[in-house]
Amino acid sequence: MIAEITYKNRKITIDLNKPVDLSIPLRDGAKNPLVWYQNPPKMTPVRQDEDTYLVEQGAAVNFRDIYFNPHAHGTHTECYGHIAEEIYSVNKALNTSFFMAKVVSLVPETHGDDLVFSKKQLVRNLRPGETQALIVRTLPNTSKKKTRDYNHTNWPYFLEEAARYLRESGISHLLVDLPSVDKEHDDGHLLAHKAFWNYPNTPRRSATITELIYVPNKVKDGFYMLNLQIAPFENDATPSKPIIFELDKVIVQS
Repeated sequence: MIAEITYKNRKITIDLNKPVDLSIPLRDGAKNPLVWYQNPPKMTPVRQDEDTYLVEQGAAVNFRDIYFNPHAHGTHTECYGHIAEEIYSVNKALNTSFFMAKVVSLVPETHGDDLVFSKKQLVRNLRPGETQALIVRTLPNTSKKKTRDYNHTNWPYFLEEAARYLRESGISHLLVDLPSVDKEHDDGHLLAHKAFWNYPNTPRRSATITELIYVPNKVKDGFYMLNLQIAPFENDATPSKPIIFELDKVIVQS
């Protein structure tokens, strides 16, 4: 099915039959990304009295409890409520789900003992006002990201200046294939989160950060239509399913 939309007074066509899913499915057990020193997620059949709700054990249905943490166990989208005293829900923050997006592949730069994304890198890859969402693919890119234990790895992160540039460039939705836009151990400063959400000055209530995505190597850098789907949890973060669609090539030249 072909859809047609208007973006910045230009008509763009999208082939809805060719979605690319950027989410990492949540599984029972260890075959998930693992962050923040949590145990792996569990999916266990409900047991009541002598009954176990598994069809293979004679039950009429499969009926399982799921134990997980959205920040620790897979692709998730979060809002500024993640760092605020106010209880603010991502389900309230994300009122629409389609956005113009740009995929960029970046090699982190060395910064002391760390690997980082700098403002200079983003300036080379993003012009202010050209898109609503930015999808960052970290290089090298391997499928090991789908099951990696990130604990104590000191993953690459965004410098405060880089996150501020994204905010000032009009990026409302940032998607990354890392556990966090901030450093693993930063003493709770969360400089990139705060700069992106402009917290605590004038918080951007409708801006989101999506972490632990996976961008397949077949996806080329450039412009796409993003459908950012979330589970309707009233929480600062929720499991999500970002899907991108190729655009009419004319948008790349705009």
